[in-house]
Amino acid sequence: SSKRVNELLETVPEVQDVPGAPALPETAQPRLRFENIGFHYNGTTETAVLQGINLAIEPGQTVAILGATGAGKTTLVNLIPRFYDVTEGRLLVDGADVRDVTQDSLLSRIGVVPQETVLFTGTVRDNIRYGRPDAGQDEVEAAARAAQAHDFILDLPDGYDTQIEERGGNLSGGQKQRIAIARALLLHPDILILDDSTSAVDVETETKIQGYLETWMAGRTCFMVAQRISTVLKADKIIVLDRGRVAAEGTHRELLQSSPIYQEIYASQLGDGFNGSQPA
Repeated sequence: SSKRVNELLETVPEVQDVPGAPALPETAQPRLRFENIGFHYNGTTETAVLQGINLAIEPGQTVAILGATGAGKTTLVNLIPRFYDVTEGRLLVDGADVRDVTQDSLLSRIGVVPQETVLFTGTVRDNIRYGRPDAGQDEVEAAARAAQAHDFILDLPDGYDTQIEERGGNLSGGQKQRIAIARALLLHPDILILDDSTSAVDVETETKIQGYLETWMAGRTCFMVAQRISTVLKADKIIVLDRGRVAAEGTHRELLQSSPIYQEIYASQLGDGFNGSQPA
């Protein structure tokens, strides 16, 4: 059943539509503006998880979000589908404040692959088609190929008809992540959010997924929360968060020159004799 997925969705804090809220127009572009955003959990004013966030994201951009554990990366992307509402400031999608439109109309445009992969008991096919139960097998396979899942699915005892055990117990972490990515891609979302969702996948497979994403998400907007710097090298915009604030933003090449935090992350993960001036 889809009980586990529903349980997770029900644990999301209650976000209410304002009475009479209109739907986000179908013509709305995936253009986002974060205007002086602050966020505190439970509305407390004690520790701000995010503060003073100002970002402009254009349609078609791939945006990577880097930072230490607790920097606010997941919280930042969770504001986009309104899993939480901002405490301060505004988040606009093509000029519309996300609090002023129905959450359903917002969610229908967004694909989210959370850190904790959620699969339910049922077939592999049903898991991939969760958001689009009417999708045909060709579409399911195309999404699975893009997520680098098709080949391992064919190796399962019954292929796409293989039953997934509770919480995906008969799959590896990387396999579960790739099925979750396929599920999000099948939605053809205008905005895709990948929250550290290739962490259990090897670098070679991750690179292949990114290659497919470039084609699949052309003209759409993609957010990638990442721990590995190899994940973010090709992003149009890299945002470095530090204790809830934007410490730096730019391309890989720009940040190698200008951001001490980015240089430090780069050197610790990829640097062989890195001195801050080597070509990107």
